[in-house]
Amino acid sequence: MSRARKIRGPAPKITQNQMVEIIRKPIISEKTTMISEYNQVTFQVAVDANKAEIKQAVEGLFDVSVLAVNTLRQKGKVKRFRGIVGKRNETKKAIVTLAEGDSIDVAAGL
Repeated sequence: MSRARKIRGPAPKITQNQMVEIIRKPIISEKTTMISEYNQVTFQVAVDANKAEIKQAVEGLFDVSVLAVNTLRQKGKVKRFRGIVGKRNETKKAIVTLAEGDSIDVAAGL
């Protein structure tokens, strides 16, 4: 039996409020400043956001062209504080590759 491929159409348009919900904050660290030389920017995004939604949100909020979106999920660690067990929240990061000539100044706000 052969499996039929799912044909995916264009992602549905998202509103300005959804864009702000998807892109939580930029991540500023040594590693992210090093990859900025390759025209890449890193954001913390909503855990349930997919790559198509992240691409639309970045293009809509910052008025740039996005070539690629790479995502990674970081599971919440179990930590102890004064003997009490707690858990950190799960996070999702998105590394966004911008088109040549486009840039996002993460130090400045929206």
